Amino acid sequence: MRSVLALIAASAFLWLAGSAMAQPAGQFPFALTREGQMLGAVEGEVASFKGLAYAAPPVGALRWRSPQPTPESSEMHTAYAYGAPCLQPALPVASEDCLTLNVFRPFGVDGPLPVMMFIHGGGFVSGTANELLFDGARLAQAGLIVVTANYRLGALGWLVDPASSGGSGNYGLMDQIAALHWVRDNIAAFGGDRDNVTLFGSGAGATSIALLMLSAQARGLFQKAILQSIPARAHLRSVQEAEAVGRQFVAALGSLADLRGVEPRRLLAAQSRLLQTSRRSFAPMRDGSLVTEDIAAGFAAGHQSRIPLIIGSNDDETDFDSEFDIKEEVASSGISSDELRELYPGLAGPSELAARFYTDKIFSEPARLLARLHAAGGAATFRYRFAYVPEARRASPEGGHGRELQFIFGAEGVPGAGIFSRGDRKLASRMRSYWINFARSGDPNGPDLPHWDAEAGRDRLLLMTNDGVASGDDPLAERLDRLAR
Repeated sequence: MRSVLALIAASAFLWLAGSAMAQPAGQFPFALTREGQMLGAVEGEVASFKGLAYAAPPVGALRWRSPQPTPESSEMHTAYAYGAPCLQPALPVASEDCLTLNVFRPFGVDGPLPVMMFIHGGGFVSGTANELLFDGARLAQAGLIVVTANYRLGALGWLVDPASSGGSGNYGLMDQIAALHWVRDNIAAFGGDRDNVTLFGSGAGATSIALLMLSAQARGLFQKAILQSIPARAHLRSVQEAEAVGRQFVAALGSLADLRGVEPRRLLAAQSRLLQTSRRSFAPMRDGSLVTEDIAAGFAAGHQSRIPLIIGSNDDETDFDSEFDIKEEVASSGISSDELRELYPGLAGPSELAARFYTDKIFSEPARLLARLHAAGGAATFRYRFAYVPEARRASPEGGHGRELQFIFGAEGVPGAGIFSRGDRKLASRMRSYWINFARSGDPNGPDLPHWDAEAGRDRLLLMTNDGVASGDDPLAERLDRLAR
């Protein structure tokens, strides 16, 4: 099959070369990059280029090393299929050779076009940019370039190898920076504007973006950011904590001298054992160079890039895998059942009370804090809360973490997203318009959209609920004030 595709690609390239004088180059899903000549696929109004390598495969001697550049090439490559997801237990097709990204662009539209780059979530141990939920076609139809990128996960992305000297342990973050450099160097070949790049992501993706806003190594590589459901008050691992995990990891593998020769399945088994005792075993750490401080502390000190920002959270931030986190947060807070009932009158069940407290303590209040800190420095800042529940889910609305993503990407009928009703599509169209307008200009507002007030110390935000979309005072302000103490 690959040989047939290559023959088709070569034929298309020869036809393109022979017809260049007669046909505008923008009419072909073709891009010339440092890594070679890329031939994409067209579906409807969108051209896609999938599985593009932005760094050398991090295998063998490059395992637990900073991402290395790919070799220059003049060869033609077909870019029809996603690359492998990064190694993780739940995906049997995953691989260490995974540092790829995907580009979606409107077909036949001249640039330079604004660029939106999505960083997926998954708690830094799972997930992939290749999910059908993250197909960039609907966003690209509006005249944008959309990039989705994979990065190393789990032990391969966030381990400090005790046998190495001066290892950061933040390899996943290094991968994201390498992908940004690839975008800066190559996106013009796809019609994108390298000086108008917006990063957006949810959960671990949003945490990554906030760390990139604080990182000197990422300065200037993107001009706007959207932080969705970021646990902004969470403390990152210290060097000492990361080194302790590294020693435990080596011990679980039998104290091997060189971890780079261990087969992947053994690495995943050791990783799973450590994650059973601590969910924070594999995540970004304060390494003193790439990451120097916690997110809230860095924003309070004004160390972040002063770029336009959208930030917000969902009204329900629970998911299928958050029960342990909820219990841990309630236990560590020391809050009593009586205090929970006082904070949340009308909620009777202890699990419902705990879930609501978890959402507000970990997501709602920290999002407000970061918005205030960023706006205080003069940067355009827009806060939201997403409380809309798809009509088909209203009988059982639990599990709202990441729910906004299907509305932004416009995904329907794929894993993680149901079929939209007319009301769902109206809300999705509005939300997508806000994100697109922001990517173009740094202001989400536009014609036929309810006005979104910028954060200016007034506790204002855009509320997206089942009853509509409107900018107004935060109805949770008093409760969030109490949680912030």
